[in-house]
Amino acid sequence: MHWISRFCDRLDSVNRAVGRGVSWVALLMVLVVTVDVIMRYLFKITFVFVQELEWHLFGVLFLIGAGYTLLYDDHVRVDVFYQRFSKKTQAWINFLGALLALFPGCYLIIVTSWQFVMNSWAVNEGSPDPGGLPARYILKAMIPIGFALVALQGIPLTLRSLMVILGIESDFRPERKEGAH
Repeated sequence: MHWISRFCDRLDSVNRAVGRGVSWVALLMVLVVTVDVIMRYLFKITFVFVQELEWHLFGVLFLIGAGYTLLYDDHVRVDVFYQRFSKKTQAWINFLGALLALFPGCYLIIVTSWQFVMNSWAVNEGSPDPGGLPARYILKAMIPIGFALVALQGIPLTLRSLMVILGIESDFRPERKEGAH
């Protein structure tokens, strides 16, 4: 195995571990939504904090799970053309896409969200709604963390794509480890 592949595997392990952890958030979100629906439609009871918890869990799932999704090349895109291209052409698309869009986009979001997050932490921001959740600043902190995880996963994507372009490797996708979906 090429040393670059081993380096990429180590970076992959970060988002693989995060993905395993965030999968529990998905389960928790399903349970919270189920309880909310039962309470609302059967008992005509609703709580602001339960609805906000649904949004917060979805935000964490989406933001923190994005790097894991990139790890397995499962992001939504127009596959009508992409899947018909050769591995080398796909590698070029991924390589240039990462350099021209992924890294600059992640950088821009991390930098522009930083003060937004710091301001939220400074005032211990919570829900403006009566009965809402406290500590909204924790959710807002997921923005730069999530995009940092995407940028981190962009490194192995870029390196593996380059190895396919140069003929060192035949595929830029890592093998799915046991339990990965």
